[in-house]
Amino acid sequence: MFKLCGLQLLLAIYSAMCQNFEQLHVTGPLKDMNFSIPEGGGVRFVYQFTSETPAVSFRATGEKDGIIDIVPTTGILYLNGSLDWETRAAHRLQVESLDEKGNIVKGPYTVTIYVEDINDNPPKFDQKKYTGVVRQNSRPGKPFMHVHATDSDDPTTPHAQLTYSILHHFPNPYTEMLFQINNVTGEISLSKAGSYYLDPQKQDTFTLVVTVKDMAGMTMNAFTSSADVIITVKESLWKAPSTIYIQENSTQVHPVNISQVRSNEPDVIYDLFEKEKLPRLPFSIDQNGVIYVTEPLDREEKDAYTFFVITKDKVGELVDKPLQIHVIVKDINDNPPVCKQALTVIEVQENEGAGSNIGTVFATDMDKEDTLNSRLQFKIKSQVPAVPASNLFFIQQDTGILQLTSRSLKKRIASNYSLKVLVTDAAFQTICDVQVYVIDINDQIPIFEKSDYHNVTVAESLPVGTVILEIQATDGDEPATGSSNIVYQVKEGDPNNTFTIETDPETNRGFVKLKKALDFEAAPVYNLVINATNPEPLVPGVQYNSSSLTLFKVFVTNVDEPPVFHKTVYRGDLPEDIPVNTLVMTVEAYDPEGDTVRYSLEGDKRKWLRIDSTTGQIYTASTLDREQQEIYRVDVVASELNNAAQKSRTTLVLHLSDVNDNAPLLAMDYLPFFCHPLSGGERAFIQAADADEQIYYPNFDFSLADDMNTRNNWEISKVNGTHAYLSPKHANFEEKVYNVSLIIKDNGKPPLERKVNLEVNICKCSSEKLCFIEVQREHSWPSAGQAVGILLGVMLIIGFIIGGVFFHMKYKQKKEKKSHQKDVKDTSELNRLTI
Repeated sequence: MFKLCGLQLLLAIYSAMCQNFEQLHVTGPLKDMNFSIPEGGGVRFVYQFTSETPAVSFRATGEKDGIIDIVPTTGILYLNGSLDWETRAAHRLQVESLDEKGNIVKGPYTVTIYVEDINDNPPKFDQKKYTGVVRQNSRPGKPFMHVHATDSDDPTTPHAQLTYSILHHFPNPYTEMLFQINNVTGEISLSKAGSYYLDPQKQDTFTLVVTVKDMAGMTMNAFTSSADVIITVKESLWKAPSTIYIQENSTQVHPVNISQVRSNEPDVIYDLFEKEKLPRLPFSIDQNGVIYVTEPLDREEKDAYTFFVITKDKVGELVDKPLQIHVIVKDINDNPPVCKQALTVIEVQENEGAGSNIGTVFATDMDKEDTLNSRLQFKIKSQVPAVPASNLFFIQQDTGILQLTSRSLKKRIASNYSLKVLVTDAAFQTICDVQVYVIDINDQIPIFEKSDYHNVTVAESLPVGTVILEIQATDGDEPATGSSNIVYQVKEGDPNNTFTIETDPETNRGFVKLKKALDFEAAPVYNLVINATNPEPLVPGVQYNSSSLTLFKVFVTNVDEPPVFHKTVYRGDLPEDIPVNTLVMTVEAYDPEGDTVRYSLEGDKRKWLRIDSTTGQIYTASTLDREQQEIYRVDVVASELNNAAQKSRTTLVLHLSDVNDNAPLLAMDYLPFFCHPLSGGERAFIQAADADEQIYYPNFDFSLADDMNTRNNWEISKVNGTHAYLSPKHANFEEKVYNVSLIIKDNGKPPLERKVNLEVNICKCSSEKLCFIEVQREHSWPSAGQAVGILLGVMLIIGFIIGGVFFHMKYKQKKEKKSHQKDVKDTSELNRLTI
């Protein structure tokens, strides 16, 4: 009763305000209509239909569900309760107007009320508690279980869009979460930390608090539900086996089962992977995880293998982390010893004492190092010749070091010995050949054939490399050895190493040569002491004596030599504006014989320099100009005062540095023009240049001369350091050539400027915008010279014509003559054939 009274009150208030509702678009004639109304909200007005005569009332039928109705007399469509989207998402009604007798005037019309969902239902998990099992070291991100929740709200709206998260997990021994959840699907998997840290020996059970939120978890007003997930951690089945040992050269039937692995996941595909990129991998795996060796292995070929076992699912994605498999190939004694050299050669001096180590026999074994399979032992099997005894040599059993048993080697008895050395391992043996050469000891000193080679006189101008003396010493040791080869040296009398001695290796003859130029003024005579030695040291008790020394004296005669400059090249830097008669530099030369030196210049093509013939001082003789020549070279000649033919020369190189002595000028191949009539906005490109050196880049200032006419008609604007635009200030120009006065200034120190008159043509232009200059016709008689030229030209043309006609006639006559002769010949031939 209370609810009905309240509704009647609301309807009364609404009826009183109906006269203003037309402006709010809540009234109107009866027609098909759709309304969208949020669920909940209680009693509310929807719409008022207006009647048209003769209609006096309204009637509504359909899916009213006791909530929706219409006031018959006023046509007000209203709700007397709350709509619920979860009960019905749309209410379809038929509304019609009636006259006083209850007959239908209009309608029925379809009125549909769509219920708008609001977030009024929290999400719900389909289980209060979930349980799951995960294996230790499972691949992170691979789901092992999932949770699921539902929401009764409209699934097309965010109200039913759910997002999952892990609120807590107990225990939580690490700073990182061990588990993770897909916020959309609810799939639970291990995190990277969980894959690494989970160990059932430390903790085998975890409880996760998983939450689900609607509104995609994007607002604070979202509904949240939670559920517990109990996870049991089990030991990983996916473990790498310990190192696998396989004996090489196995005679078993292959393939041979050597190990097995097992994935944590069922129905996986097993495969092998290796990083070494071997030509072939002698291992395989079946789909039960059994690993096989597919062929006999050879340790000497490869003593260890490392590869990986991987598992994939049906779509080829990795399931487990790859397992590394190590295989060691066990050695057997299947390789004989091998001599490192086909022939071991050893040299021994004949004075070596008993017990001396004279060499080593080297052998190798391909079997595993530091095992009995590769242990080698040595033994001398024979010695040839067996003189003066059959046991001159001894070899250490385990090292192969050869030793002498006594001081019994004499080259005159035997110059070499051949040894057969037996090398054995536990199963095989090999013979190694050794050749021992007995070397003569250096117990003889070189002896000169002369103790004094007296003297020789040579001119100081003798070329370097000239042989001035041949010397000879002999040695009684074995020829062509370090004991008998002779080395000659100047022991005394040559402090500056002016001489050198070369030895003929076959004859031991010495050749004394000049190593440096002689100088009479510095050393007029040399008293040389020459010694002869061997490359090999002498044996103890033997020493070099005076027999290995000889004397030799060299007299140097004086030769008149030309003067000598202190420098081979003289260089200088000068500014190009240096005043005339400025001292540039001083050159110096001396005469080895002490004669006075005179100086002169050669090659001074520009006459820029002069030299003081006595002092060697060089001065500027005229103004220098870098723009003409930046690097200036002249020859300086020094000659003897008393013998001008004795002279020498050096080069003087002057580098002229630039000064700002050239004003800028225009650098244009053509004169600017503008097409008449001007339309405004035209501009011409002008360019300037400067002969001076630009350190970085040229930079000119462009301006108009201080001329009123120029400044009223033209303007100039700078483009860059070398270019500017010249533009007319107006369009009122006649067709003629204008002189425009410009001032161009450079950026030198001090700056220079130049005033230039630029001719600018205002002209008619062709369609290609090229200046067209009409040729003026002059109505006057030609000059005398022009007349003579015209007459000669006409006569020359007439001569060519007459000559051509004459040549044509001669050619025609000749052709007719040949044709006549041919006709006669053809007639004669015809007559001959018809006889």
